[in-house]
Amino acid sequence: MTAEARLRTPSSLTLGLSNLGRSTTVGSVEERGAIDFAELTLASGHTYVDTSSNYAGGRSEAVLGAAATRLGPTRSADIITKVDVDPVTGRFDRDRVWRSFDESRARLGIDTIPLLHLHDPDMLSMSEALGPGGAVQGLVELRDSGAVGAIGVAGGPIPMMSAYVSSGVFDAVLCHNRFTLVDQSATALFEDARRRGMVVFNAAPFGAGLLAAGPRQDARYAYLPASAELLTWTRALELLCREHDLSLPAVALAFSLQSSLIDSTVVGISSPRRLDELDELQRQTVPSELWAKIEQLGPAPTPIVDPPAR
Repeated sequence: MTAEARLRTPSSLTLGLSNLGRSTTVGSVEERGAIDFAELTLASGHTYVDTSSNYAGGRSEAVLGAAATRLGPTRSADIITKVDVDPVTGRFDRDRVWRSFDESRARLGIDTIPLLHLHDPDMLSMSEALGPGGAVQGLVELRDSGAVGAIGVAGGPIPMMSAYVSSGVFDAVLCHNRFTLVDQSATALFEDARRRGMVVFNAAPFGAGLLAAGPRQDARYAYLPASAELLTWTRALELLCREHDLSLPAVALAFSLQSSLIDSTVVGISSPRRLDELDELQRQTVPSELWAKIEQLGPAPTPIVDPPAR
């Protein structure tokens, strides 16, 4: 069965909820507000919301589960989640994958998860992950059992992600901060995934800050301070956007949305206002002459240097 057959066709945007439930306690006013917001995302018309077993220490899944229970069959969005390393023991093997899955399923209150990602397996060598008793074995077993519709790998470093994609095991790939206006190092990765019939999720089109807030002195790209050279390049980019009456975030989002390599762009949101802003950005049209001018800027200073796969 192909990845497309295992998964609903994703909408162009997937809503990332890594901050959902953070700093809330059970029964608090803050939690009730978080559940209301989660309910809004699940009824927003987007195909998927994206979370993980370790986001906000499990609170993201718990809040989503409460919202999903409240909505019942009326919710339009399915929930994608991820298995994570054991935060206490550091184990990330077949048994840990099953435990992480069971924890997620209990918090979410659902029996079947449509897509389950192996999340940030940076600490594993490929032989550990893909070998007998490894994390990938656990994911395959979950898919074969029908408890999971499809399996994916989610992470950042390109050499590692390329190795997982080339294994031929996965239905989907999610890579963050490597396919933006600043950094297109995920291009070959996504091309390979496309050839294999995988579903491609591109996360963090704003570079986790720089392309959303603009080239301020304290700007960050991929969680690290942006270099002076990168800030200078981004200022020139922002000026081009303004010349066409477009914001930098609108063009940064359009860069991912218009790519034939991408099935869905994952954008983190944390409030109803941010959701409205995201939907408005999606409606913006970028003229072809602006893309041509951006191309003439030349490549941005390399913001990320990825380690080789283990």
